[in-house]
Amino acid sequence: MSTSNPVVRWASFAPHLHAVLRIVTALLFMLAGTSKLFAFPVGMPPDGATATPWTQIWIGGGLEVFGGALVLIGLWTRPVAFVLAGEMAVAYFQFHAPGSFWPTVNGGVAAVLDCFIFLWLSAAGAGPWSVDALRRRS
Repeated sequence: MSTSNPVVRWASFAPHLHAVLRIVTALLFMLAGTSKLFAFPVGMPPDGATATPWTQIWIGGGLEVFGGALVLIGLWTRPVAFVLAGEMAVAYFQFHAPGSFWPTVNGGVAAVLDCFIFLWLSAAGAGPWSVDALRRRS
């Protein structure tokens, strides 16, 4: 196959799309945390409040903001992503699964997706556009 083959050419973008997936996932994940900690862009339901300090929700918000920021820049991605995958597994089974077996019914789709994307990142690493990649090169 030549490199002009569109399938081969598209596959060559995989490392960069890996980094884009990490960045977009981290940004969306951080928004969940900023809602809990800072009521930005909106506070937590039902009244738009922030989480009470040192509660489980507040600690989860901290993991989402600061762990998400580390994943966003791609620093210590493997261990941080592993911790965040665990956080999302706990969030799913503690807060969503009791409501229904089905994630679309219990509101847990994002938690499941985040869990498995972070689990994959913990094995695959950050990709080429990351502080981890820069540290390997130097």
